[in-house]
Amino acid sequence: MNVYDSHRMADTLAPEGFTETATPEDADLVILNTCHIREKAADKVYSEIGRIRELKEAAARDGRRMMIAVAGCVAQAEGKEIIRRAGAVDLVVGSQNYHRLPQMIARARHGERVVDTEFPVEDKFEVLAAPERSAIARRGISAFVTVQEGCDKFCTFCVVPYTRGAEVSRPVEKIVDEVKRLAQAGVREVTLIGQNVNAYHGAGPDGRPATLGNLLRRLAQVPGIFRLRYTTSHPRDVDNDLLAAHAELPALMPYVHLPVQSGSDRILSAMNRRHTRRDYLDVIARLRAARADLAFTSDFIVGFPGETESDFQATLTLVEEVGFAGAYSFMYSARPGTPAAEMSDQVPSEEKSERLQRLQAVIMRHQRNFNAGFAGRTIDVLLEKPGRLAGQLVGRSPYLQAVQVMAPKKLVGSIERVTVIEVGSNSLFGSLENQAPVLAAAGV
Repeated sequence: MNVYDSHRMADTLAPEGFTETATPEDADLVILNTCHIREKAADKVYSEIGRIRELKEAAARDGRRMMIAVAGCVAQAEGKEIIRRAGAVDLVVGSQNYHRLPQMIARARHGERVVDTEFPVEDKFEVLAAPERSAIARRGISAFVTVQEGCDKFCTFCVVPYTRGAEVSRPVEKIVDEVKRLAQAGVREVTLIGQNVNAYHGAGPDGRPATLGNLLRRLAQVPGIFRLRYTTSHPRDVDNDLLAAHAELPALMPYVHLPVQSGSDRILSAMNRRHTRRDYLDVIARLRAARADLAFTSDFIVGFPGETESDFQATLTLVEEVGFAGAYSFMYSARPGTPAAEMSDQVPSEEKSERLQRLQAVIMRHQRNFNAGFAGRTIDVLLEKPGRLAGQLVGRSPYLQAVQVMAPKKLVGSIERVTVIEVGSNSLFGSLENQAPVLAAAGV
């Protein structure tokens, strides 16, 4: 979502004469777009501000003014504290307010230090400038599109409801219009994003709330869009219409990110996840029944307050039962202002670290097994960009695996049949169907 927001900030500032620079040293405005979901996120922001401050001072010595803005979720959480602690910062803009950047910059140019973190009455998506076609083309053939923001679930570990606000969804036709513009500029794959994307309930053409399944069906009809994905979803919001979309839409990729966080019902309850282990496994089974070739990834938190070795073992057995194609896993870290941060039975960091290593070893084993199963198979690959070798292109499989193949540059943006000839640690290597294998593609 921060990638998408960063692009939209650049789009918003383009009519003001701003263009993106390759290095911060050349910038007249540096925007630090931040995320607050990791531990010590604010500390990292202040450290980065210190580095940029030196560039700002060097620019001043050369007679050029550089401004520094802090945006995103740390900006939303810290607000005026950033201005108080970091004298080099000119403006602070919250995650729902970046459509106001031109006005904020104008005020900052007159010497005002601006903070705008109030949740606005107006919808930023109604105000944002449409991206220029050239800007879309520079960003490649895959694009993110925000369809939903905020979350009403209030998991006890999560800061999102406080920094992104309540769940809101964009109208179907607004999203369709944006995707049409992307397709016309050469985008071939769209990933729909939201903090809780399958809670999507934007207004449909008839004025009634649409489901994520409805939206996916509509987008599958946009000419030029070959592939659709969505992330991040919640197990409680996988409805029958989404299951049907997976069964019906060839453009909807068979790769679902479905965070579970823990395999222990006791910990899931303490997290306020509102689902049990059995509930989660039932959702997995229903999705697999809708489409047999689906693969799953997930999120896990280890060392949540009160987690015992027995609770952790329940997580390990869940990984074994589902057989995830990959997963993100983290040690629990307290987010200020969340209920879990106040829980008394915090797990020692050494235990959290040791459990994380064990969990990641199991996840990695399943991921390697999943990738190994593609050796010798012929798969559809959306070719995205030139690779590191001359004559090489890099693309993505339906399962988001990087695939490297020797192919002419003119095939960028097309879906080609590729036979996998080697499985690497992070990539698949292949040759175009009906073409002799090229070992150079595998770096051997």
